Amino acid sequence: MIKIKRIYDTPDENDGCRILVDRLWPRGLSRDKANIDLWLKEIAPGDELRKWFSHDVEKFDEFRKRYKQELRNKPELVAQIRGLEKKHKTITLLFSARDVSHNNSIVLRNYIKETLKPPV
Repeated sequence: MIKIKRIYDTPDENDGCRILVDRLWPRGLSRDKANIDLWLKEIAPGDELRKWFSHDVEKFDEFRKRYKQELRNKPELVAQIRGLEKKHKTITLLFSARDVSHNNSIVLRNYIKETLKPPV
């Protein structure tokens, strides 16, 4: 099971393996308080895409397309997340964006789910 959660939310024992999937460290949060198992910043959107998107909801559909293309070029990182999910049963992808509906962790979780489905 892959869950998503803001890193600023209180850690929970049901989070399983907690993976930060942002390129930048969250503002105002100590590493101890973050309580993460892994910081996988390499799977986050590239700097150019991140800056272009700038959390503009109107750009989200295009952001999703571009980020999925980036993820296609990082199969080893996607496989690493899948392996952690198998090992821990539950993983939580952590993000720092304020918008819980339009962020990279949603795209990443959906991408992982889509690529697990057998081709039709």
